[in-house]
Amino acid sequence: MFETLQSAPADKILALMALYREDPRQDKVDLGVGIYKDADGNTPVLRAIRKAEERLFGSQTTKAYVGLQGDKEFCAAMGEIVIADAVPASRMRVCQAPGGSGALSILAMMINRARPGANVWISDPSWPNHIPLLSGAGLTTQSYPYYDAETGQIRFEAMIEALEEAETGDVLLLHGCCHNPTGADLTLEQWQAVANLCNDKGLLPFVDFAYLGFGDGLQQDAAGLRLLAAQVSEMIIAASCSKNFGVYRERVGAAMLIGANSDEADIAFGQLLSVTRSVYSMPPDHGAAIVRIVLCDPELRADWQLELEEMRQRMEKLRQDFADALRRASNSSRYDFIASQKGMFSRLGLTTQQIETLRENHGIYIVGDSRINIAGLPQGRLDELARAIVATSE
Repeated sequence: MFETLQSAPADKILALMALYREDPRQDKVDLGVGIYKDADGNTPVLRAIRKAEERLFGSQTTKAYVGLQGDKEFCAAMGEIVIADAVPASRMRVCQAPGGSGALSILAMMINRARPGANVWISDPSWPNHIPLLSGAGLTTQSYPYYDAETGQIRFEAMIEALEEAETGDVLLLHGCCHNPTGADLTLEQWQAVANLCNDKGLLPFVDFAYLGFGDGLQQDAAGLRLLAAQVSEMIIAASCSKNFGVYRERVGAAMLIGANSDEADIAFGQLLSVTRSVYSMPPDHGAAIVRIVLCDPELRADWQLELEEMRQRMEKLRQDFADALRRASNSSRYDFIASQKGMFSRLGLTTQQIETLRENHGIYIVGDSRINIAGLPQGRLDELARAIVATSE
């Protein structure tokens, strides 16, 4: 059987990681891998997470399955920090999932049960796993304009114009705060326009949300999603804890759905749990348990929010300082948009050849679409980095 298989396409980000590891230069810079890094270039275990993990090891008495839904207290806590009271609890259901990608997968499969082959509208650009994941679930995909690489702004009028072609029953995949790989977010006014569009056209909003707390703060970052949730009859959300809790390898996520009423929410949730049973049966416990301990303990939660705020402020300062360095190097406002964007990512608008030149000549590693990880910027070398980028792009 295996002789019929062909080699899978190489993952470009994993290939870039391998090139970086093999590069002997001491001054190399990794701006490609999308994980948070501190000032020393490490991805730390957050203080509250370490304390929660120690508590879990001391208190856990069994390794029995946690059930199809997963850790129910974790699910309730995730619903509270993401959706809060935007919709009545009777209409909301939450299921633990193995990471944000796991949540995306099971929600996509549930959609395909409800509407086989449904059309999902995806932003251009989006994350490279979105189309394979949705197609693998049996859904079809179509893109809508989102980002203008020349200005660093959202092409919102073009986005809405394209979505006017959507049909009743189509799914609209949206990015929560800081989630789009460009770093450009919808404003609250734009979220309202999207809510109006979904109601007018009969679209199902599907929000991918992995960077809560990385933009302006926990409450501010959830505001657009909550506005949308409060105004539509149905909605689904894939939430990840990898970034804001720093539990990447633990694969902690939540699949959330909002139904038009309690009965419809129950039916949809039953189908969602049926999907999980057919795919991985029971979710892993460890990561969700430590996140639950943090969210349910006032002292640990306060410490987590404090460290998350420190991370957010560090990235905000790096954005401003890097934009300033690029302005000095280019003697122009070309890169000023970086300071106004949010979260871990921005796109520099470089060509493939320029990206390769930066890697070969300067040891600066950037993924092929010119997306950079703001948290990976070396604070003490921003002017050096800016000069290399400007010289290469001229």
